[in-house]
Amino acid sequence: MIIVLSRDIRPADKQALTAFLESKGFRLREIQGEQETVLAAVGIVPIDVRQVELLPGVARVIPITSPFKLASREVRKEDTTFPVGPIKVGGPRIVVIAGPCAVESREHILEVARIVKDSGAAMLRGGAYKPRTSPYAFQGLGAEGLAFLKAAGEATGLPVVSEIVSPEHADLFRELVDVLQIGARNMQNFELLKRVGALGKPVLLKRGPAATIQDLLMSAEYLLAHGTEAVMLCERGIRTFETYTRYTLDLSAIPVVKKLSHLPILVDPSHGTGLREKVPPMALAAVAAGADGLTVEVHTDPQAALSDGPQSLYPDQFEKLMRDIQALAPVLGKEVARLPEREPLVLADPSGRVPPAGDLSVGFQGERGAFSEKALLAYFPEGAVGVPHAEFRDVFEAVLTGKVAFGIVPVENTLTGSIHQNYDLLLQYPDLRIVGEKIIRILHHLIGLPSSSLEGIRQVYSHPQALSQCALYLERFPAWEKTPFYDTAGAVAFIAREGRPEAAAIASLEAARAYGMKVLKEGIETNSQNYTRFVIIALGEAAGTLGAPGAIAAGRGANKASLVFATANTPGSLFQALRVLAERSINMVKLESRPIAGKPWEELFYLDVALPEAEEPFRQALEELKGVTEGLRILGIYRS
Repeated sequence: MIIVLSRDIRPADKQALTAFLESKGFRLREIQGEQETVLAAVGIVPIDVRQVELLPGVARVIPITSPFKLASREVRKEDTTFPVGPIKVGGPRIVVIAGPCAVESREHILEVARIVKDSGAAMLRGGAYKPRTSPYAFQGLGAEGLAFLKAAGEATGLPVVSEIVSPEHADLFRELVDVLQIGARNMQNFELLKRVGALGKPVLLKRGPAATIQDLLMSAEYLLAHGTEAVMLCERGIRTFETYTRYTLDLSAIPVVKKLSHLPILVDPSHGTGLREKVPPMALAAVAAGADGLTVEVHTDPQAALSDGPQSLYPDQFEKLMRDIQALAPVLGKEVARLPEREPLVLADPSGRVPPAGDLSVGFQGERGAFSEKALLAYFPEGAVGVPHAEFRDVFEAVLTGKVAFGIVPVENTLTGSIHQNYDLLLQYPDLRIVGEKIIRILHHLIGLPSSSLEGIRQVYSHPQALSQCALYLERFPAWEKTPFYDTAGAVAFIAREGRPEAAAIASLEAARAYGMKVLKEGIETNSQNYTRFVIIALGEAAGTLGAPGAIAAGRGANKASLVFATANTPGSLFQALRVLAERSINMVKLESRPIAGKPWEELFYLDVALPEAEEPFRQALEELKGVTEGLRILGIYRS
């Protein structure tokens, strides 16, 4: 049964509840969701649920009807996510595990590890103990192979995955492997499942060739019941009457599992088809069907592989597959999980202490002196280090991979409206959150070389938006050639490098100072009410502990939230969503629609809302919005 705890449960009442249930013979698992905390009580124990409902601190009790208890959606409504080293599995990420079927030598596994890492794989796979149909086939290198795999993982930073075939190897695997794989032949080896579950490490559980989906989930239940909380299911093909492929890859299992269970599900197209040329299309089909990841066999010379060569991809085939997955992911509202280039920065401790200035790196788009840099210097404490990037996407990538602690991007201008590209990027990078905002006034200046004069200008460079915002002034000089440039400050840097006195740029005063240039004319914008709103982004884990001013998460002084959702294509569907906010007196301060990539004529709605003083109305609104919208996501809860 599921015991939903009261939000204000006292520690003593929680301890008494736990002791009572354990005395009755239940195994307990505490599960903290986004909206509530529950205790999953598992066991074949006859009890009147009213005995539990009457205990202090219990909100309600829900019987679990599914035969698989801990793996069921009844226990956890949200998708399970968990870390494997620096990688996070589950949620809106696509995790790709790649490597040879078997570890053949130290040199070979190191070579393959570097290849798959460079192509974008998040984890390295390789078999050291190989259960083979024939006793005469290559059985793997055993403990030596595991040591080689571990060395390759350490050399590349990739977490490693390998199959365990015997409970006797548990201690060895605990030391050398990040994810223990339970192979298809051992899916119902219950003693092995118990031992592996008790290790508490992440497990990749493959579906047996004759197993039903319920069989697979019941095997996952063994792992969860004996200690681990991190289980990845894996569809790898089932036996049917078909003979043109090695197995029949059951992609319909993906949406079925998604409905029945909160656990992430991966797909193995290599074993599922047994044929190299079938792997890429089935891998893409699996991603399109909603798989949380893939496990793919890659070998430098499949023809000479000691195991499963015909189904192993060549390195160039794997590289192309990763590019195709990267292109497909945004259409599905997902991202490909990648290995950070270095450890993420420690942003703040729970007390909210701001990190040392030397650690406070902030990515922005443009050159030195860009308005984005001006905004970050106004928002962050003195000493923050701005890191310029050529494109907005580069800023998101830098935050995601840990190159910078924060990013800052513009999302809205009072004259030209929303910067749609950045709204789209917020959706494409679900691991990033808005943690603060800064609004600055945009003052445009005409800037030239120290030797330039207004009379000698013949050509003006700037961002297209800046050119349009200064149109009234530029109309005074019809002979000037207006040339769009990728960035305002970049335009100043360009004419400084070119050394052309007849060229000028439109940019900020800070840009002129950064490059030793002269302001030829101040304040040339058409409308003085020109403001741009910037948002600060960080990894989702950072949102709860940020110490920078204004970047305060829910419960730490937040007064604003940014949401995105879709609605059904039915009359009044958007009204029903907005009604949820209105009935709780939650003020909507922005509403904008954007087309959904890959779904013509379907729209997403972006909302900014002012948070009420009390927390409960907003929590209730979120819960109700889940029922009247599709794909509700919180982009950020922060202080404006």
